[in-house]
Amino acid sequence: MAWNPKTIVVGIDGSEQSAHAAQTAADLARKNGSLLHIVTVVRPPEGWWGIVGSPPPADVLTSSMSEAQQSILDGTVAQLDLDGVEWEAAEEIGEPASALGDVCRERGADLLVVGRRGAGLVERLVMGSVADRVAHYAPCPVLIVP
Repeated sequence: MAWNPKTIVVGIDGSEQSAHAAQTAADLARKNGSLLHIVTVVRPPEGWWGIVGSPPPADVLTSSMSEAQQSILDGTVAQLDLDGVEWEAAEEIGEPASALGDVCRERGADLLVVGRRGAGLVERLVMGSVADRVAHYAPCPVLIVP
């Protein structure tokens, strides 16, 4: 019996690896007639205002985060071959592995696709890769694309 995922989520972060993961997910969605959710998750920039400063107003932070997410989504979608693929894009704010897991649960995903390495070297060194954390906590099978 063949496995036919109906809903695929792909996490993108603007890196070359996530673009490759997104195209792999789009190809799988096309082949299986799956709905593809293209998701970018931006972590709030904790402490970016400095030690002695105060946090920026919520509207400024929200606007900045939204612009960053839209830029990542637009850039990735522009590069993808999405012909024949039913797809949606979503922007999330939070810890990437947790947020992707939540999106998978909410959308009833059959598969989560992520790149092996993302855009954040410092985060990988300090916390481990998002791909590694997702593989441990995702509610569905995970495809990690090199």
